[in-house]
Amino acid sequence: MAVLHSHHIHPRAMLNRLHFFFYSAAIIALLHRHIAVISLATMSSLLLFLADLTLAFMWLLSQGFRWRPILRREFPHLLPQETDHHLPPLDVFICTADPIKEPPESVVSTALSAMAFDYPSDRLSVYVSDDGCSDLTLFSFMEAAKFARYWLPFCKKNSVMERSPEAFFENRNTVGEAGEMKVLFEGLRERVKAVVKRGYVDLNLVDSSEEEIFLKWKKFTHRDHPSHIQVLCESTKDRDIAGHPLPNLIYMSREKRPASPHHFKAGALNALLRVSEVMTNAPVLLTLDCDMHANDPGSPQRALCYLLDPDLVPNLAFVQFPQKYQRLNADDIYGGELRWIFPIASRGLDGQHGANFVGTGCFFSRRSLYGPPSAATAFYYESKSRSFLRSESVLQKAHDVASCRYEHGQDWGYQIGFRYGSLVEDFYTGYQLHCEGWRSVFCNPDRPAFLGAAPRSLYDSLVQNRRWVLGLYEVAFSSYCPLLYGTRKASLIMGLCYMRYALWAVWCFPITVYALFPQLALFYDKPLFAKVSDPWFFLYAYLFLASYGQDFIEFMEAGGVIRRWWSDQRMWLIRGITSSAFGTLDFILSKIGASSPGFNLTSKANDEEVNTLYDKGKFFFGTSSPLFIFMGTIAIINLTSFILGIVKALRSIGALDEMFIQLLSCGFVVTNMVPVYEAMFFRNDIGRMPRSVTNASILFTITFFCVGRMIS
Repeated sequence: MAVLHSHHIHPRAMLNRLHFFFYSAAIIALLHRHIAVISLATMSSLLLFLADLTLAFMWLLSQGFRWRPILRREFPHLLPQETDHHLPPLDVFICTADPIKEPPESVVSTALSAMAFDYPSDRLSVYVSDDGCSDLTLFSFMEAAKFARYWLPFCKKNSVMERSPEAFFENRNTVGEAGEMKVLFEGLRERVKAVVKRGYVDLNLVDSSEEEIFLKWKKFTHRDHPSHIQVLCESTKDRDIAGHPLPNLIYMSREKRPASPHHFKAGALNALLRVSEVMTNAPVLLTLDCDMHANDPGSPQRALCYLLDPDLVPNLAFVQFPQKYQRLNADDIYGGELRWIFPIASRGLDGQHGANFVGTGCFFSRRSLYGPPSAATAFYYESKSRSFLRSESVLQKAHDVASCRYEHGQDWGYQIGFRYGSLVEDFYTGYQLHCEGWRSVFCNPDRPAFLGAAPRSLYDSLVQNRRWVLGLYEVAFSSYCPLLYGTRKASLIMGLCYMRYALWAVWCFPITVYALFPQLALFYDKPLFAKVSDPWFFLYAYLFLASYGQDFIEFMEAGGVIRRWWSDQRMWLIRGITSSAFGTLDFILSKIGASSPGFNLTSKANDEEVNTLYDKGKFFFGTSSPLFIFMGTIAIINLTSFILGIVKALRSIGALDEMFIQLLSCGFVVTNMVPVYEAMFFRNDIGRMPRSVTNASILFTITFFCVGRMIS
């Protein structure tokens, strides 16, 4: 077989290592200075020492990503064309849970984009897990199955690249055959939206043969129901309008009972894993988020450039593509690109045991989910009959493995399948696989393989991050702590990298300290840092500029632009004082039994006013939340101290020399908080900061300075 891929170490690896040694020496010097004056420490200086210690620890953990980054390239055109019909079968998993927060018309587009892969139809199966057990979602996919008969041949005939109809028809003037296709799709969307708005399926809208299916939904709730499996397309029987077989399309809602734990998305994926094993048992699996549609119909072939490599097969678990998003505004105000994760950190992990699993856009070797490499044979799978998906025996067995009782007494979720024990089941699963000896690959082609929808309101973005924080802490403080278990089972650097992810939110402590206490000291004329005329000042300057400089260079090198880099670092600051801080508090409270963290979906629904403000680059607040109160308080504290500090510097000789670093710290926060000040004091649109939040922030600011006065 021809060489299907290549890789080389990033040329910046040596510079990263050189930077590591210089920066380490500077950190040691800074900590030594802290210790030398610890006897004179006030509360503020003690907190600053602890903050610097935390920053140093997090910086050390992050160096694993920069030690040996890998750049890869695939050559899918070298896959022999005559072997198309010998390509391994592929099962695609799509999970959805709420037809309100995850609009079915978008989920349908995701499924259709996967059905339209440039892949043999008789070897492609798309499974949809509906964890909300909604008749609205089933109806939507029944409509999708009918539309697929027209959409799939249209895409292949016209070599369409954007095979999500929602993405293809957006902002596009279509005529001729494309225009006719758009009319069909708009009809599908209107029927689906009408059903969702009504809240139930009108039996007058379905065929008489389908009435009995929807009547069942009247007998149960989404929290208490039996399993439901519906084969909507079967490749051996169903054809498109050109006479070609359609890929399999299977709807599944696993059984749920209030007394049985369902383990959120990990439980849904494991049910899909078992049901697909009964029905098609493809050796290659693709996991997709419901809003992450396929943007490159040839992405399976890219993944197979690695999954068919005999040198990699024995211990290759998965091929991870980056998460990328469409319709981001010009400045990407909420940092949706996640460029530090993709591709910077992912390339770094790829240089170790491989990129981590991020829940979507990931091609798995099925056997990796059933045990360590030593327990599996190379790319082996037991062929299943694909001719009788609707047969009573196959469906009965599928219902059995989708029952909530099936996992009792078994290793599912602990030694087999997608792993339980964390809200971030993707991160936990990939970590466990690497500890078992599996490897992975990060595949980052020029054309994004998959595109999704990023949150368009600040609140949704922070809620999503808060959920990640909680799940990552669950891994960090488990018996599988990456710093202990991971460094032994995988490697030292791999363990450090996973620990850096697991302690994602620890940044909240140093960020909060630096956003509050230098400002308080500045307000009351208490110097905390070296003067500009002191040689130690240059150490602080180097540490700040070198850190931010490296971040800027990496971001730009990864294809970013300056405005988006500024948004990215601003969101790092905002997340640190909001979702990371509150996620940390959630975790602490859950551990002492004071609260029980839940799982909240991020809304994928579109709101016209939210979208309009987002497209204009305006932050959308629009709701009263403790997250915003804390952020608003910090914003006002820094603005107050900065203004007062500038006045004192202009009026007092030597004040600027003495207070320069504190003024710089305040000014940095103030500059980043400009959108917050606008929303608090200058905007009148629906996305402005609620007046109650502004008033509460002012009150907390006054309280902070009063308490600070008593302490000082």
